[in-house]
Amino acid sequence: MLIENARKGIATPEIKKVAEIEQADEQYLINEISAGRVIIPVNKNHRSITPMGIGKGLRTKINANIGTSKDCISLDEELQKLDIAVEAGADTIMDLSTGGDIDNIRKEVIRHSTVPIGTVPLYQAAIEAARNKKALVNMTADDLFDVIERQAEDGVDFVTVHCGLTSEAATRIKREGRIMDVVSRGGSFTVAWMIHNKQENPLYAQYDRLLDIARTYDMTLSLGDGLRPGCLADATDRGQIQELITLGELFQRALEKDVQVMIEGPGHVPINQIVANMQIQKRLCNDAPFYVLGPLVTDTAPGYDHITSAIGGAIAASHGADFLCYVTPSEHLSLPTIDDVREGVIASKIAAHAADIAKGVPGAMERDIEMSKCRKNMDWEGQYRLCLDPKRARQVRDSRAPVDSDVCTMCGEFCAIKVLNNEPDWDFGNGKG
Repeated sequence: MLIENARKGIATPEIKKVAEIEQADEQYLINEISAGRVIIPVNKNHRSITPMGIGKGLRTKINANIGTSKDCISLDEELQKLDIAVEAGADTIMDLSTGGDIDNIRKEVIRHSTVPIGTVPLYQAAIEAARNKKALVNMTADDLFDVIERQAEDGVDFVTVHCGLTSEAATRIKREGRIMDVVSRGGSFTVAWMIHNKQENPLYAQYDRLLDIARTYDMTLSLGDGLRPGCLADATDRGQIQELITLGELFQRALEKDVQVMIEGPGHVPINQIVANMQIQKRLCNDAPFYVLGPLVTDTAPGYDHITSAIGGAIAASHGADFLCYVTPSEHLSLPTIDDVREGVIASKIAAHAADIAKGVPGAMERDIEMSKCRKNMDWEGQYRLCLDPKRARQVRDSRAPVDSDVCTMCGEFCAIKVLNNEPDWDFGNGKG
């Protein structure tokens, strides 16, 4: 177990690799992993990945969601999405498949992936219940835990589990009143199950059972925000905060059993509430790694939600969020295409990098300084190398190639940089010319 070894002062191969990648001190990582402020999600059965750290003092990470639906089932396309997301800079992938042979799709994604893979086991449990002619609300706790263990055994590195969505928290949003109610798919499944069965959420009631499975496989728990706001008007309400309080308590219980945990955060939040949301989470959850969807800063931009998400993500990460879940241009509209996946990753990558500059992450500002030097020297190959999306930058410039190879077609011969490069000696004489 990674936490157990860290608490013994052992720098495991995973810790050593993350220290190398992050330019971080091994002892620092040992201390932060022991305290739960840094995680390295690596299931003991997933052997093909490069270890990656999430949390305090590390580079902001990006997740890309892929997965089939009932209407769009193609393993080949999902593997292409996986490849293009990783190539574009995604640090993890979540397979959220709900159509086709879900077990086989997941196994192939894990086998194919060089980055950590996450899932939401409740989705598969609900689908299997439906295939067995059983209503969602009639599935049992055993049905859900069987899927969790199956996925853990397959090598899933982290799972989203809505453990903090209790009947008390759900009652609070009902009493307060929401426009969008529950927009998390897993959250809505859980609330419907609790209402029908008049029982507490089994992931909360049987949390120790979940911890035992996670510990067996060294699988990280991503404690989901089933009551995350689905529109700006619902942000930071009593139900959301009640669930977050519970997640902080569950985080501590997980650490006591040497289980790695991160906390998931809100989806739609007005800009003026983002900083407060980050501060509340870090305070209530003892600086546990924070994984946020967006947050989206307006509800009015379908088709451009990768942009609304990047705006919120940059603010969130610069104030403490450690992990950004990408949003694609297709959000709220359709299953994303391969191109949508790439666009979503790049938008989140820009947000993460901007935040890393603000947080003083090693290497972040240095990259921008090197880019500026290349621009000053009109070194286009150097600029492409430093771009967050080199392929796009090269394509755009080549699409309107300038006559003068030193410049671009925006300014041409009147390029401000070239004008002064031709006057290297800044001698103004006596200023009376």
